[in-house]
Amino acid sequence: MPDRRRLRPRTTHLLGALTLLLALLVAAPLILMALAAFKDAGSVFDGSPIATEPTLANFAHVLGEVPLLRYMGNSLLVAVAATAGTLVFSSMGAFALARLHFRGRDTLFFAFFSTIFVSVPLIIVPLYLVVRELGLLESLGGVVAPMMFQAFALFLLRQFYLTLPDELDDAARLDGCGPLRIFWSIALPLSRPVMAALAIFVFLGAWNAFLWPLTVARDPSLWVVQIGIASLQGEFAGAWGAILAASTVASIPTIVLFLIFQRQIIESIKTSGLKG
Repeated sequence: MPDRRRLRPRTTHLLGALTLLLALLVAAPLILMALAAFKDAGSVFDGSPIATEPTLANFAHVLGEVPLLRYMGNSLLVAVAATAGTLVFSSMGAFALARLHFRGRDTLFFAFFSTIFVSVPLIIVPLYLVVRELGLLESLGGVVAPMMFQAFALFLLRQFYLTLPDELDDAARLDGCGPLRIFWSIALPLSRPVMAALAIFVFLGAWNAFLWPLTVARDPSLWVVQIGIASLQGEFAGAWGAILAASTVASIPTIVLFLIFQRQIIESIKTSGLKG
């Protein structure tokens, strides 16, 4: 029988190499996009011959002549507002569905959770009618409002709150705390890691949203960054250097956000559990 101590370093090196290979495969499209963004668009803009050396012309174009920063600002407002609203409403709803006991609690949860299987294109018409009746068309508020209520956020937080020991609630009630005080002083502080990870998921989803913002806000001044990038394909047909440069700039905030909070994402997946 081979010595396990000798096999252990080999297994570690093999897993490390496999992990590195998977990371390169995942990062390859992003790397290729960034490299292609530094290629000169040539005659598409000014009639000059296409150069083979790296250039910043594409970035100068999308940052100087295209209102990309305004699009990114709109996306930032939408993402931040959607994230804040989701954390507030989902945390309170998840606490009620996990820690409070009332008739129909589980039925109500499964009714909310079932909406996770419904895609946006299926409900976009009734959702549009609701937003129109609320007077939120052609505004960033109309873009944000539906993003604040997400079944996934409710499910993730509920599963976390179910893992908290019941003794915490019993001790708080002995001290005279009601449900709201228990939520604010006990459950909410303990849920900070999973709330941080959820904030990242919601932020990235809102940042990358395309169909719903395009449906609600047709005014170019209200476009988010994904719509702004898509508009470049029609305005500069074939100018892939500019399109890729805009995509590269738009991906920077999400990459930085992931690098900063990647530990919280992993911790939330480990601690949220699937307790019913």
